[in-house]
Amino acid sequence: MTRFTVNNQPVQYRLDPATPLLWALRDASNLTGTKYGCGSGDCGACTVDIDGVAVRSCTVAIGSIEGAFVTTIEALSRDRSHPLQQALLAANVVQCGYCIPGIVMTAQALLRRNRNPSEDDVRRSITNLCRCGIYPRLTDAILQAASVMRGDETIAPTPRPDVDPAEAARDVPALAPPPARPQS
Repeated sequence: MTRFTVNNQPVQYRLDPATPLLWALRDASNLTGTKYGCGSGDCGACTVDIDGVAVRSCTVAIGSIEGAFVTTIEALSRDRSHPLQQALLAANVVQCGYCIPGIVMTAQALLRRNRNPSEDDVRRSITNLCRCGIYPRLTDAILQAASVMRGDETIAPTPRPDVDPAEAARDVPALAPPPARPQS
């Protein structure tokens, strides 16, 4: 039986110790924010925090992290109040969203180590792959999140996930209807 802490909750898995952490989290703990991408540690969609370090969970056997502290995207902030989440949303970084949990977990580990990263620091640290091509906005958003975390600036809060988008946009003027098509 393998025991460690996930999102501040002690867990013990009755799985083969060779089971990748990714599958223990997703299948046994129902923490589906950690995504399967490549299965070889190349894409970063499965990144979680293990004892303060960003780790590709598809490459880690649960038996090798006995006693560790694992943090997944679910524990970062369910209400989108973490500065990284706010900055990514404010900069319109999120496209399809599949890679975002891994990117956020990688970025939060960077910002915990380095409160004032340079653009080069961000580019070297964020090796996660994104098919949507968010990299320029991503770098800017991570730098903004670092600034917020240092207390240098603030970001307007985004609507909570449980807020109806129509309600969240109630102060935005309605778009004019498209012009009528000429009839032939």
